[in-house]
Amino acid sequence: MGRSSSPPGLDGDGNENGKNNAINNNSDTNNNNNDQGFYSIRDRFPFKRNPGHSRDRIKQYSLLERPLVRNRARFNRKGLLHFPFRGIYLFYFLIFFSVFAFAVASMVMQSSITAMLFRQGGERSWRRSIREGLRFGSSLKFMPAGISRLLAEGGGLDPMRSTDRIGLRGPRLALVLGNMKKNSQSLMLVTVVKSLQRLGYVFKIYALDSGEARGMWENLSAQFSFFGPEQFGHIDWSMFEGVIADSLEAKEAISSLMQEPFDTVPLIWIVQEDTLAKRLPVYEEKGLQHLVLNWKTAFTRANVILFPDFTLPMLYSMLDTGNFHVIPGSPVDVWGAESYSKTHEKQQLRKDNGFSMDDMVVLVVGSSFFYDELSWDYAVALQTIGPLLQRYTRRNDAGGSFKFIFLSGNSTDGYNDALQQVASRLGLPQGSVRHYGLDGDTNGVILMADIVLYGSSQEEQGFPPLIIRAMTFGIPVITPDFPIIKKYVVDGAHCVFFPKHDPDALLRAFSLLISNGRLSKFAETVASSGRLLAKNILASECITGYASLLVNLLYFPSDVLLPGPVSELQQASWEWNLFRKEIEHSNFDTSVDSSVVYTVEEELTKHIIDTSKNWTELQDQDALTGQDLDLVTEIENFEDYERLEMEEINERTERHLGVWDEIYRNARKSEKLRFEANERDEGELERTGQPVCIYEIYSGAGAWPFLHHGSLYRGLSLSRRARRLTSDDVDAVGRLPLLNSTYYRDLLCEVGGMFSIANRVDSIHKRPWIGFQSWQAAGRKVFLILIFNMAFIC
Repeated sequence: MGRSSSPPGLDGDGNENGKNNAINNNSDTNNNNNDQGFYSIRDRFPFKRNPGHSRDRIKQYSLLERPLVRNRARFNRKGLLHFPFRGIYLFYFLIFFSVFAFAVASMVMQSSITAMLFRQGGERSWRRSIREGLRFGSSLKFMPAGISRLLAEGGGLDPMRSTDRIGLRGPRLALVLGNMKKNSQSLMLVTVVKSLQRLGYVFKIYALDSGEARGMWENLSAQFSFFGPEQFGHIDWSMFEGVIADSLEAKEAISSLMQEPFDTVPLIWIVQEDTLAKRLPVYEEKGLQHLVLNWKTAFTRANVILFPDFTLPMLYSMLDTGNFHVIPGSPVDVWGAESYSKTHEKQQLRKDNGFSMDDMVVLVVGSSFFYDELSWDYAVALQTIGPLLQRYTRRNDAGGSFKFIFLSGNSTDGYNDALQQVASRLGLPQGSVRHYGLDGDTNGVILMADIVLYGSSQEEQGFPPLIIRAMTFGIPVITPDFPIIKKYVVDGAHCVFFPKHDPDALLRAFSLLISNGRLSKFAETVASSGRLLAKNILASECITGYASLLVNLLYFPSDVLLPGPVSELQQASWEWNLFRKEIEHSNFDTSVDSSVVYTVEEELTKHIIDTSKNWTELQDQDALTGQDLDLVTEIENFEDYERLEMEEINERTERHLGVWDEIYRNARKSEKLRFEANERDEGELERTGQPVCIYEIYSGAGAWPFLHHGSLYRGLSLSRRARRLTSDDVDAVGRLPLLNSTYYRDLLCEVGGMFSIANRVDSIHKRPWIGFQSWQAAGRKVFLILIFNMAFIC
């Protein structure tokens, strides 16, 4: 049994016996397929041939036929395939195979670690959908859209500054305070308001409630007043160039800005709380879409919904209508760290958590967006810091051991067990790796650490808040050289950088902070300078961001002085001096929950609860029986009998029609009722005999509280849909059809109302004198009746 060494037999045409027919048949059937079957054979590696034999055969074989003959698999006498690579080709093949095997092994290991981390705990659907949409190495970003993009591309007031202007007053702004607590929100707002006042803005502050910060706000050289729900509709918002609301608590006050003529006043709504963001998934899960719609309607009224970081817009994405904008910068992280350090000690925290003072505790933090799960950050971090873990967790010569803590996810979902399994696979000592959740005492975990390592692979848009807290606690930080971090801190001065995904560079950066198992002098210097920087980090950017926002959003009439250039702002720190007493006595108010969220939730779900309760009680009642139905039928028959009997008695009785005065009084009463039904009030009768009638021109339901009632005044509405229901207001659009056009109505403004009265004036005004005044006169304490009385007295 052996393979014949003689060449295969050929037919008369030079082809192999038995093969030419197959080739011809295949060539005929595969013409439409571009000979795919033969090209798959030609793509194999070519074997070395006899040069002389090839030259003889090339004349007889076509280019298509030759590979089929020569590339037939050649077996040795033992039936094994000859290996095709020799010499340098074999060397290159081995290198290629090694690199490929290493890449596959790394991917398998990373997938196993990630699967183990993600397997712990339940995932919420909306977070899972976000994570599944991300590819490895990608990151989440807030992309400016709508008003945010226009504000970013705005040119400011440079064109207007080049023209001559005669201003009489500074630009006026209204600031609505939802609460007056001394917290980080008040610190940020006070700093911004004082800086804007230096540019020429004039503020009037409206507070919904009093609080500890009242004295501080009253000292800002601004008009200050309290107002409640009964005063919401009595404020003339049109006198301001813009309105700023500081929190979700101002929602009820914002409702007065939704009606004409205040619906065009620019509104900036600052949202720093995440209370509503946590409730939105609950509303969606329970089918409370009317609650979501209520908040979305309120958010739609604002020209700009302003957030202090890039995480909140993603959490509020369900309410996004294209008006979200971010101005990074808030002292909330520094405030929280300072308040925590006044009431907690590092030594006690370590003792409570089972760490000794000799242990070197290294905290690994990452992106805080994926709150309830371990994200790709920690899978990648384990790959990057793997050599660091293996090197330092096994050292016992420094007196204390190295402990690595991972801060992420929730503390009750078994993530610690998952990390322990990963640590055992890497051969790390028992107890050298531990996990803490973000739902626990985050400040305590950061405070008891010696070194903080930022291990996220996502390049965040804003400065990471956990790094700010670590720097405020005076802890040295090691972080990748992300552009957003390099923008504010200096390598070797405020923290230590290393190229991401470079384990060797991380080892070198880590060794700079360690000396004989303790923090080095260099680490202490970095921690001290970092703490000074973190106290006022992002303050300058926050202040200039607000100034630029106002310049690009507001409209400045010709009688208004332009604010100063943004470049004049030199403020680069928060107004900590106003809170010095609270800092020294550790009297910090860290509560940021918004009570209005729960109030609105209770009001809008109360009728649903009452309906379900009544339906339950109705179902609990016994069904009607036959005796009950018989009793009801008997009662109805008895009532019909009594009614018929009374009708017969009334027909037999003689009736007295009454005196003429009583009949006349009843007729007048019916006429009065018909008069009120036609939307005419007593002012029409009282106006008879008056020498003058003053028409108050208004354009919207928001102006109703400013209109007068009585014989001297009559409303003149520039909008058909905004007429008062119980008054005989004049429809200006009906009398002057020209006002149907939005262009002419905006061009003429209140003068258009005067023209409507002048058009066929005898049909509506029959007094010797006529007067016109705007609805704004009452809000500004100016009355035409006083001038009228003085003219008649003279």
